[in-house]
Amino acid sequence: MPRSYGSCSILFVCFLLTYTVGVLVQCNYGQRDQLRIAGVPLGREILGSKVWDDDVGSIIVVVATDAPLIPTQLKRVAKRVTLGLGKDGSYSGNGSGDIFIAFSTANSRTASSKGLRQLTMLPNDRLNPIFIATVQAAEEAVINALIAAETMTGVDGHTVAALPHDRLREVLKKYNRLLE
Repeated sequence: MPRSYGSCSILFVCFLLTYTVGVLVQCNYGQRDQLRIAGVPLGREILGSKVWDDDVGSIIVVVATDAPLIPTQLKRVAKRVTLGLGKDGSYSGNGSGDIFIAFSTANSRTASSKGLRQLTMLPNDRLNPIFIATVQAAEEAVINALIAAETMTGVDGHTVAALPHDRLREVLKKYNRLLE
């Protein structure tokens, strides 16, 4: 697929407080024949020229949230990114370089080196809403990147065609996934 950037943010509620999770992706990975959007096997419907025989690209994903999470919880959040990518048809091939990181903007005053610091954190048994939001935001950020991508030619003249928007709409309509 063409290299591109996409993002998505989703609000979620925990303990009657609303938090945000945002996902930013840099995509240069995947195989078109595996692509799925909204459960539709687009890759089988919109065939593009094959550039590589395998998934040898890369994806970098940054997950940001204002929810109060500690590092071990953020690692768990970052791992959920793969579920969103899987919904888009990625299988994270052997040659794919996948990098996922997550951070929280909460507890910013705990970075001081003087004295003891208090911090807040969501309990582990209340993390499901952020896990769900992360999966959904990762899935949508990749789709947004694909929609924004343009055809590009890279090293050794390898050309990767952008997703044709007219065909995308046509196929989504065929599967009753297009809202008018």
